[in-house]
This record gives sequence, structure tokens and C-alpha cells, in this order.
Amino acid sequence: MRNSRRGAVDPFIVMDVMEAARQAEAEGRHIIHMEVGQPGTAAPEGARLALTQAMQQDALGYTVALGIPELRARIAALYDTWYGVDLNPERVIVTPGSSGAFLLAFTALFDAGDRVAIGAPGYPSYRQILKALSLEPLDIQTAPQNRLQPVPDDLGALDFEGLMVASPANPTGTMLDRPAMSALVEMCHAKGAAFISDEIYHGIEYEAKAVTALEITDEAYVINSFSKYFSMTGWRVGWMVVPEDHVRQIERLAQNMFICAPHASQVAALAAMSCKDELEANMDVYRTNRALMIEGLPKAGFRHFAPPDGAFYVYVDVSAFTEDSRAFARSVLDEAGVAVTPGLDFDPARGHQTLRFSYARASADIAEGLERLQKFMRKRGFV
Repeated sequence: MRNSRRGAVDPFIVMDVMEAARQAEAEGRHIIHMEVGQPGTAAPEGARLALTQAMQQDALGYTVALGIPELRARIAALYDTWYGVDLNPERVIVTPGSSGAFLLAFTALFDAGDRVAIGAPGYPSYRQILKALSLEPLDIQTAPQNRLQPVPDDLGALDFEGLMVASPANPTGTMLDRPAMSALVEMCHAKGAAFISDEIYHGIEYEAKAVTALEITDEAYVINSFSKYFSMTGWRVGWMVVPEDHVRQIERLAQNMFICAPHASQVAALAAMSCKDELEANMDVYRTNRALMIEGLPKAGFRHFAPPDGAFYVYVDVSAFTEDSRAFARSVLDEAGVAVTPGLDFDPARGHQTLRFSYARASADIAEGLERLQKFMRKRGFV
């Protein structure tokens, strides 16, 4: 049977690392997980209790395509609390995870063959989803002096129909401040290009609050998720905010692509938004882990990285040690029992010289992982 060219996307390498780590654990080894981009905590207790009660009282059938109205209103209220933005709940669309939002956004905004600029390094699924939709991802090589975030000069005179940014970013954890994001928004408006802001790590910030594109313009697509700050990765529920005149088009696409986001997950998500104490306790762990990483990685010889502004990643230049990050990551797993992600997922051009370290797990695991990394690098003669 024939296959489409659109389906010929690259694998997600971190999933291969996860499988290798799983196999090692099946053989009885204790693996420290620094590869996984998800919280080590469960959904908040209040979310789980709310769903338990709902399952006893409701069949949990289809919801309307745009999401439960109460959840959309609660999300809109969050923008006032976090950013002082007065948001019409009708602009909020609940999606099957942020991945569903990417599909809806790219389908609504672009036609086959359109070019969408994305910063490199960046989340690999942007590139693969664009390819699967017969769109052309345009990798923008960001610079260390800009903390690996795109700036207008990186885009130069390039022609493109859309720009995707992420702040805080995966894999770097760096953020765009308001002037930096405003400059990119203005550039897109001048070119007549769509501006899409991936904000799924908002809430996980350390020294400054992340800026939402909605503080700058209503002419943007903003994508967020309950996966990270709200600790609900496997529940597959996210949201997007779109201009008012785009809502009906997104609704029609959502009706046909997904019918709705999972009803059970929407119930839990609504309750999770009231679990501030538990969520902030998770943040205390991330703050501790970030400090451990900033102190411990240089002791292991990993000195070339930008301290993360948000999220729970450190993206390290390892060009002094290897030109094959995938093989290096495999050696770290086999010899040190620490799973890390090679940068090839995030930057096909330069990722052979980088690694991503996630610090989303328990602090004891992070501390042990750093000790193992130091022993590994000493054994190799790198420190």
C-alpha cells in the first residue's frame, strides 16, 4: 500500500531515549531521568477528586467543540490574574493538548506550501507537524548572545507567512522580554505574516514573569496547555486564544478534526486551576532543582549554557567533548545511568553538539544525577 510524502516525518529522538531508559530499567538498572519533558508529579489532588465526583454524576459525553464554557471563562480569568489582560472567553478554545492547538492553528492560518519560521533550537514537533500539513518549516538559527531566542535580524529579508515563537522555550528555558517580543510582533505585522506564541511553560518562571503576546496584540494566536505548570501531561488538554474573527473557523475545524477535547480532562483541568498551593509547591521543587543544575553542571564540565528563565530545562553546548551528541547521550545512559536528550531533536544543523537536561523530577533524583554526571566526566578525563 502506498504512503504519502506528508507522513515521512522524522522521529522524536527523546522518545527513543525514553525507550532505551525503559529497557535499562527492565534489566534492573536504576536510571535517573533527565530526558523527559514532563513534571514528575501527578495532576493536583483537587483535579482528581473533581473528576471522581463527575464520573459518578455525569456520562461525560461529548462537549461542545470549543470546550466547556466554565473552563473557557476560567482560562480567560487567568489572563487577568497573571497579566492584567481583559480577555473575552469567547476567544478561548479548549484543545486536545497543545498538539491539537498546533494542528488547528497551522490549518487555519496557512495553505499548502506556505513557509513558517521557527527558531532553532526549538520544539521538534513544530517542524514535523508543519511538514505533515504540506507546509515548509523555516529554521532560524538563533544566536547565543540572544540566549537562543529569535530576533528580527535573524529573519532578515526572508519571506514567510508565519512565525512561531516559544517563551519560555523548549529546550533552552529562555524567555522573550516585552521589547523583544514586541519587535517580532511588529515585524510580522509589517510583513502580513501570522504570529503564533507557544506559552505552554507559562507559570514556570523564576526571576521574572513571562510575557504573553496578548499583552502586545490581539492579532496573534496564543497556545497554552495544562501539561506543564498544571502537571497534567497525559490528560491531553490545552487551549488556544485567537482573534475574535477567527473563532468560527477554528470551531469548524475542531468539530471535524476532534469533535472536542476529552470531557474528563476538561473537568479535571477546571478544578486544577484552583489548586494554587499544590502547584506552587511544585514550583518550589523546580526552583531548588534549577539551583542544583546551575551549580552542579559546571562541576561536571558542562559550562556553556544560558541559565533558564523558565520551564525546567538546561540546554548545554558539549562541542568540547563530542561531535555526536546522540552517541554521547547513549554513553551517558549506559555508563552513568542518566538519561539525557541529544540536541538533534531541537536543531538538526547544530544539535550534534548539544544536550538537553530536564530537571522536572524530584530534587533527590536531580542531585544524584549530577553526581553521576560528574563521575562520568571525570572518568572520561573531561574534568
